[in-house]
Amino acid sequence: MSVLDDLDPRTPVIAGVGIATQSVDEPGGGDDAAALMTAAAVRAGTDSGESAVLAAVQQVAVPAGTWAYPDPGRLVAERIGAPQARTVLVQVGIPQQTLFDDAYHAIRSGTLDVALVVGGEAARRAAIARRAGVDVQDTVQADVTPDELQLPKTEIITRVEIEGGVASAMAPFALIDSALRYAEGKSIAEQRDEIARLYAGFSAVATTFPHAAFPEPRTEEFLREPSESNRPFSFPYNKWHCAQMNVDQAAAILVCSAEAARRLGVDLARVVYPVVALESSLFVPVSRRRAMHRWPAMEVLGAAAEAHLGFPLTDIDSVEIYSCFPAAIRVQQRALGLPVDGIPTITGGEAFAGGPWNNFVLQSTAAMIDRIRDRGEPYGLVTALSGLMNKPGLAVYSTVPPEQPALVADLVDDATRATETLEVVTGYQGPAVVAACTAGYDGLDPVRCTVIADTPSGDRCVATAHDAEIARASTTEELIGRTITVDATTFTM
Repeated sequence: MSVLDDLDPRTPVIAGVGIATQSVDEPGGGDDAAALMTAAAVRAGTDSGESAVLAAVQQVAVPAGTWAYPDPGRLVAERIGAPQARTVLVQVGIPQQTLFDDAYHAIRSGTLDVALVVGGEAARRAAIARRAGVDVQDTVQADVTPDELQLPKTEIITRVEIEGGVASAMAPFALIDSALRYAEGKSIAEQRDEIARLYAGFSAVATTFPHAAFPEPRTEEFLREPSESNRPFSFPYNKWHCAQMNVDQAAAILVCSAEAARRLGVDLARVVYPVVALESSLFVPVSRRRAMHRWPAMEVLGAAAEAHLGFPLTDIDSVEIYSCFPAAIRVQQRALGLPVDGIPTITGGEAFAGGPWNNFVLQSTAAMIDRIRDRGEPYGLVTALSGLMNKPGLAVYSTVPPEQPALVADLVDDATRATETLEVVTGYQGPAVVAACTAGYDGLDPVRCTVIADTPSGDRCVATAHDAEIARASTTEELIGRTITVDATTFTM
């Protein structure tokens, strides 16, 4: 009797995974992103125990990347021998978990038997060529469009935040981290120590992960202090606290029905089961969140996962928390009830394993499937993050056949009810109390301070002081709770 014989034939299963990486120093050398995605897909087919399963792929879904392919799924489908496959391109601003959940829903409904989720980047290759003044030759696609293009319905960052001085990807996370520091009554020094300890732990894990792009061990002292080799970006974040996007990495996950796995000759001993696949499509800008140090939507997902599993997420040994910036990790640890002194990664995270722009969840999922199979662990947890700590995703995978159908859902309504919001105003003039702050740099020197502040009427505003003295003070003194004078998009103290 097969391990799948007792399952509903429409049960989604993970049949195989593949990871492809390269590190080529010759300008213009190496594969482009399409070739890396294809290589990962071929490895997923081999991993399934039956490479011929690739020809049965009916849908190829890809998260958008920094490349220019209009329909990358078509390139991969043709190269793996499935030219008839339907193609999907999911733009930035939609959780990467959505690609999996869409496949699970389609398999359950009977509209799909075999789906491939694949993504990748060749940003390191492009950066090396650019620095050398060499033109790279990427695959050219013309006059094609995907069968389905998913676009986000909201902005990742609002005009009010941009006009107020939130000028970088890491600044919103640094603002969130400052709010967490203040909410927990920690000093700036304690916050910096905690982040350095956390990232030294992530670095140590990367030294053991075979696909890590930056496996060199880095100490707490190095990670804590800004330097020429660890440039400060948005206080308290330095370079090696941030996702390193100049990597050449791809990952592919083969999803199919239990019936198709049996029929196509998949190695059933290596099949893995998605038992929780949750997301929330709620979008709330950072500045509108009453409690900026929390992520209520992820709290909702964690509670739903635990209710379905029947045990706390802390019982799961292998965990990969989305790790673009420190606040993402730190807030999720608290939202999911994970140990705040733990190191929730199996890869080393996006700073050290590598953070291919819109593809890390695929990398971490493939790594998690490999890990729990190879170690014989019953469960593995992977989280996702879209935008500026918006639209969370949470997945639990199991090596044990489930006793009940997987929980696959968008919990947007529950997340909406759990998330308190405030109005953010433009053009505000008058006193306001700092609720979050961060400093921006010119080289190693802090030169501006950006804040989110509360007005006397209960609204929020966003403003920046282009004042080196205030910026320096914000890196050593707690500005949160202080009253400032706001003049539209600027402030003084």
